[in-house]
Amino acid sequence: MERGGRPADGAGLAEYRRKRDFDRTREPEGAPRRKRRRGRGEPVFVVQHHIARREHYDFRLEVDGVLKSWAVPKGPSTDPSERRLAVPTEDHPLDYAEFEGTIPAGEYGGGTVLLWDTGTYTNTTAKKGRELTMAEGLAHGHVSFLLHGEKLSGGYALNRFRGGDGEEAWLLVKEKDAAADPRTDPVASRPESVRTGRVLTEIADDDGRTLHGRPRGSGGGR
Repeated sequence: MERGGRPADGAGLAEYRRKRDFDRTREPEGAPRRKRRRGRGEPVFVVQHHIARREHYDFRLEVDGVLKSWAVPKGPSTDPSERRLAVPTEDHPLDYAEFEGTIPAGEYGGGTVLLWDTGTYTNTTAKKGRELTMAEGLAHGHVSFLLHGEKLSGGYALNRFRGGDGEEAWLLVKEKDAAADPRTDPVASRPESVRTGRVLTEIADDDGRTLHGRPRGSGGGR
């Protein structure tokens, strides 16, 4: 339905840039939107497996010219009965949807990043029969969408709630549809990068760095 609409202004990525030293990290600083436009069509989503201080999966949706982002400790599921915690993080530039590699130790998020899945998505958010933009849905605390990825597909939803400490958190839930499969754990059965076919240890080795943590499917067990 929508691509995301408005270009991101400088303030949209201010927190992202403030946390990073781009003389040290290879993460993208974020080019002006006109230079990174992917052409017409549906907005993008990306899931990145990230081994930093804690292992997690970064789930990102293109909305209004940036990647809205959540850290999902257990990764996405294809089982509709699973409700995966998704902690909101700062907006990322669209260029980040293509990032795979290592972030230097001492930098924010230092560790190894693997491009686990990517593709486009279709916004299906509605309220009382009226279609909502993704920005409207996020403001109301609920969005639903169809993923068209290499590993993930079909309907998903993000629902906001307040944790016991009062902090904002979300739940990432697979919808009941033909793509649902409660028998499969996609993050365990398909740990490889959709871009390079590498697993996390190979990315870390190729970059000459020590992998933090013990990721799934990395050859070292958990």
